[in-house]
Amino acid sequence: MNWDKSTPFVVTIKVDHTDIDELGHANNAAYVRWLERCAWRHSESLGLGVADYQTLDRAMVVLRHEIDYLAAAYLDDQVLVATWITESDKKLRLVRHFQIIRAVDEVTLLRARSTFVCIELGTGKARRMPAIFVETYGQAITTN
Repeated sequence: MNWDKSTPFVVTIKVDHTDIDELGHANNAAYVRWLERCAWRHSESLGLGVADYQTLDRAMVVLRHEIDYLAAAYLDDQVLVATWITESDKKLRLVRHFQIIRAVDEVTLLRARSTFVCIELGTGKARRMPAIFVETYGQAITTN
C-alpha cells in the first residue's frame, strides 16, 4: 500500500448497505464513523480502552476534523483505514492523521487530520492528560 507515513495502524472495513447514501456511494458520515472506529481500535491496541477512560475519568475526544474526500467508496468495497498519532502537546491535545485506501485498486479515498482534546468525563471540561495518556500516546507518535 502507498501509505502517507510508515507503520500505520490499519483496520479493514467492508462497505455495508447502511453506509450508502441516496447518491449510491458511501456517505461522508460513514467515513467519519470509520475514522472513529480506527482511532478506538488503535487506542485499544496501545492498551487504553473505554474501561480505562472511565476508570481515569478522562477521555480523548475530537475537537476538530479536517477531511479531504478524494474519491468514493461503494457497496461491498473493502477499505483500509489507517491512522498515525503525529503530535502531542503532552498536556491537552494530540493529533491523528488518517488515510483511507480502497483495497482493490489502492486508490486513496480520504485523508484527514483530527485534533483530540483530553476531557474529564464527569464534567466534560478540558483537563490535563493523565500520565498514562502522555506516556502511551507519546510512544506511538510517528513523524515520518
